[in-house]
Amino acid sequence: MSQKTGRTSRAEGTREAILTVAERLFAERGVFAVSNRQISEAAEQGNNAAVGYHFGTKTDLLRAIIRRHADQIDELRTTLLAETADSPHVRDWVACLVRPSSRHLDALGSPSWYARFAAQLTTDPVLRELAIDEAFGPSIEQTLHGLNRCLPSLPVSVRLERGDMTRTLLVHMLAERERSLADNAPTARSSWDDYASGLIDAVTGLWLAPVAG
Repeated sequence: MSQKTGRTSRAEGTREAILTVAERLFAERGVFAVSNRQISEAAEQGNNAAVGYHFGTKTDLLRAIIRRHADQIDELRTTLLAETADSPHVRDWVACLVRPSSRHLDALGSPSWYARFAAQLTTDPVLRELAIDEAFGPSIEQTLHGLNRCLPSLPVSVRLERGDMTRTLLVHMLAERERSLADNAPTARSSWDDYASGLIDAVTGLWLAPVAG
C-alpha cells in the first residue's frame, strides 16, 4: 500500500467513525445539544477540530449523515417501484413510501440510530427542510406521482394536510420502533416487515378517509 493510499484509507476511516458517532449522539441528545468537540472526543479523535476538518460546518455534517442513508433507501425504493409498475392501488404506492425505510433499518440491525436522528431533524424548521431536500429524489417523485394518480378527488388543502400527516407518521413511528428495539422494550410487531405492513395500513386509511363537510 502506498503512503498516499494509506492516508486516504485513514481519512475515510476517520470520516466513517465521525459519521457513526455523530448520528448516534444527535439521535440520543438532539442536534443542538451536541458540539463538534463532543463528537470528536466520542470518535476518539485527538484533534478536537476533526469534525470541521473532514466535514466543514455542522450543516455539512448533517447533510453527509442523511446522504449516507438516503442513497441506500433510494436504491430499495427504485427496486420496489419496478415491481409496483402502474398499480392502480393506493396501498401499493404507500408501500413504496414505507418499506424502503423499514427495510433499510432492518438491514442496519439493532441498535441503530438513523430513524431517531431523522425525527430529531423534524423539530427544527430549517433542519426539517434540509432533510426533505436531501432525501427527495427521483424515486420519491415517482412514488408521489403514482400515489396522486390513484387518490380519490380531494381538495388541495386536504391533500397538503394529509401529506404532512403522512410524513409525520412515518418519521416518528419508525423512530419509536427503533427506540424500543434499542431499549429492549416490547414492540407491537415482531419484525420490521410486519411493522411496515401495519404502518402501510394506517397511512392508506388516512389517504382514503372521507372528508367531512
